[in-house]
Amino acid sequence: MKVVIGSDHAGFGLKEKLKIFLLRKGVKVKDLGPEIYNKSDDYVNYAKVISKEVSKNKTLKGILICGTGTGMCIVANRFKGVRAAVVFDNYSAIMSRRDNDANIICLRGRRFSSLLEKRLLWLWLNTSFSNLSRHKKRIKEVG
Repeated sequence: MKVVIGSDHAGFGLKEKLKIFLLRKGVKVKDLGPEIYNKSDDYVNYAKVISKEVSKNKTLKGILICGTGTGMCIVANRFKGVRAAVVFDNYSAIMSRRDNDANIICLRGRRFSSLLEKRLLWLWLNTSFSNLSRHKKRIKEVG
């Protein structure tokens, strides 16, 4: 499994923890930034970089982290073929993959527990799309 990951300043600390977690699980992780903490980092820039990569590669999964996950999600969903979801509990992790075939997970970098975020990410990465015709139809309608 291969993922790309990016964050803004609010998600930088969690991004670094999640990279280590994923590498220990045998996941190939490509960090697309930022390389160092900078309080001026803008979530829009990193959301665009990750979303472009996922848009080009249908098998690639993306991880975006900002303060709430919402800003990253808004930007990501502007890209063709990207289905980004803010994940905040087990149910949203499972359903965003199973029913919506989400290919980018958006996590919060503020007010989080790294144990919870690791669990949610791992659950999301290991949930498969249902392939039910009604869900395929809806995804196709979105574009």
